[in-house]
Amino acid sequence: MTQILIIAEHANGKLNPSTAKCITAARQMAPAAIHVAVFAADPAAVAAQAAAVEGVSKVLAVANPANAHPLAHVIAPQAVALAGAYTHVLGPSTTFGKDLMPVIAALLGEAMVSDIMKVVDAHTFQRPIYAGNAIITVTAPAARKLVATVRNASFPAAGAQAACAVEAAAPAAALPTHTRFVDLAAGASDRPDLQTASRVVSGGRALGSADAFKIIYDLADTLGAGVGASRAAVDAGYVPSDMQVGQTGKIIAPELYLAIGISGAIQHLTGIKDAGTIVAINKDGEAPIFEVADIGLVADLFKAVPELKAALATG
Repeated sequence: MTQILIIAEHANGKLNPSTAKCITAARQMAPAAIHVAVFAADPAAVAAQAAAVEGVSKVLAVANPANAHPLAHVIAPQAVALAGAYTHVLGPSTTFGKDLMPVIAALLGEAMVSDIMKVVDAHTFQRPIYAGNAIITVTAPAARKLVATVRNASFPAAGAQAACAVEAAAPAAALPTHTRFVDLAAGASDRPDLQTASRVVSGGRALGSADAFKIIYDLADTLGAGVGASRAAVDAGYVPSDMQVGQTGKIIAPELYLAIGISGAIQHLTGIKDAGTIVAINKDGEAPIFEVADIGLVADLFKAVPELKAALATG
């Protein structure tokens, strides 16, 4: 029988939606027992949330002071100690999963399938290559343990269920002495998280400066949206790198995506290909972004965006 272990991503006592999307992918692989492992100093709250996600049959709560911060080289040995009987070990294709899952694969001596975007069967998947310009079908050996990351933008989050069992687990694993937590610097924001927001407003290099980016923030606040940016805007220093959308930034799939002053380089389009509705505002009518946009407006963004904000504000 297929047995799948999913490593939960969480922060501040809340389960990240990426975990529920991994569970959706796992449910498509085969009739399977799906277990979720929660690593934390005190995993109780997150474990309870994971137990209530549809499709999960058991949650393993691993309490250890060393798990207070999600360090890949600390969590990985514990995950490997738990992984013995499982046929699949999955994690999200987020910053967390991209850091952790290769370490787990290396410790297990297995190759890894990254960025699963479609499940064909328990060992056959589709994933993007060449910056999303092509999709390849890969088949992993059925006789080997499969380690993989799941592309969040390609799967909906699993629904809710009556809570399943939560069991305490204490994997016997030697933790590293060469890796330790030093500090975490994160920008505070009341806006929705970029990777999970249902609406996202992104700005590009055409904004011209960090100060001018304020009109993007203002429009996003009117819409209750997350805020993103193109790589060009990040490289120009308008916004921090954690706002970058695209192949080397965040891959997102909001219901509504507004690309403002973004030309639409392939690197950026890779990050938004699964968005529901794409709206583009750019004064260059030949910009590549219009080739993928559902709604396009050829206009000066400094005139169009304030007008759009005013129209939204008046309802």
